[in-house]
Amino acid sequence: MSLSADALSRALAALAAGECIGLPTETVYGLAADAENPEAIRKVFARKGRPADHPLILHLGAVGWMERYARDIPAQAFDLAERFWPGPLTLVLERGAAVPLEATGGQDTVALRMPDHALALEVLRRFGRALVAPSANRFGGLSPTRAEHVREAFPDLIVLDGGPCRHGIESTILDLSREPPLILRPGAIPRHALETVIGKLPIAAEVPRPRVPGGLPRHYAPETPIRLLPREALSSTTGGSLVLAIGTLPEGLSGIALPNDPSAYAQRLYAALRELDRAGAASILVELPPNEPAWEAIQDRLRRAAATPDRAS
Repeated sequence: MSLSADALSRALAALAAGECIGLPTETVYGLAADAENPEAIRKVFARKGRPADHPLILHLGAVGWMERYARDIPAQAFDLAERFWPGPLTLVLERGAAVPLEATGGQDTVALRMPDHALALEVLRRFGRALVAPSANRFGGLSPTRAEHVREAFPDLIVLDGGPCRHGIESTILDLSREPPLILRPGAIPRHALETVIGKLPIAAEVPRPRVPGGLPRHYAPETPIRLLPREALSSTTGGSLVLAIGTLPEGLSGIALPNDPSAYAQRLYAALRELDRAGAASILVELPPNEPAWEAIQDRLRRAAATPDRAS
């Protein structure tokens, strides 16, 4: 998507001044700031209302930057970066000296990825160092997948419009700071793809240390309550509710049907939940996705969105 030189210059100037901007990536839009500036990082936390111990992902402009922001890097990290970067894979490694503790929630591990979005990479390379870029929303809410979603949350923010996000859900987070490696958050790169590079991988049932983004029981949630139901149960429980279905809407029900392809479903998921959230329904009934590996990341997001608020922490 074309972008004026003036818009890019203003965004880079804001970053250099320690301010935040809205940055598109292939996953979701990020609230970006200088990853080496503790004060700029604190502004990200303040704008989002994010707990200070909840770590951020550092976004890199080149694979070689990994050696500036991490230490004792295992060979597996370079193998994975060669295969999946730029792309929606976040690697958890030992924190390098250039990373402020503000970015890691006080931990000695750091989460790194290289986004697969031409505009994000141009900003990173022209800025010359890493950016933190958590989702550009209020903490715990629906992630933004279009520039207008960011402007709704932060009207005063400089937002670079890179069009709709290609993947629509967040990156896969893989912890390489332990042996064996562990998937801490399913995401846009499926487990089986990672296993072709480094072998069999478990997924954490409950996220242990290190803490990672999106690891709380309730996250990615609209304000309207969500219930997850099998398709056959949707028609009997729809009083005052809207439905998010797979493939087609069941006859007589109102709501949105998303494609039955997991990649296409994921790309549209947050925008669809945002639309249903605004409709004033008593609840959103979401058809349970298939219990298949290709749907793992979607299942994770929907479980967290449907968790009751008293489980948030």
